[in-house]
Amino acid sequence: MRVLWMEQAQEALSQANQFILEEYGRKASEAFLLRMYKVGSLLADNPNMGALEPLLEGRSFAYRSIVVNRLNKIVYRVVEDRIEIADVWDTRREPQQQADGVK
Repeated sequence: MRVLWMEQAQEALSQANQFILEEYGRKASEAFLLRMYKVGSLLADNPNMGALEPLLEGRSFAYRSIVVNRLNKIVYRVVEDRIEIADVWDTRREPQQQADGVK
């Protein structure tokens, strides 16, 4: 399956990476991005590996999420022959507010 990073997910990933870069440096930033993209690639072979996201129940698509590290999780949906990564959530933030922002 193809993995597509939707615009909202790209923006969230960029913001998280910028924070890591400023606080922890280039090496940590590179490791963070590598881990995020690796998990994204794993989803191509295992699209249902993430748990159904309870905060997004009742939507027109079934959203799943997978914790990447203790601070971030990827929220995605499977649509036909592709995986659409909808958002990257900061696990320290209010979950319902993040759920409300998923399109």
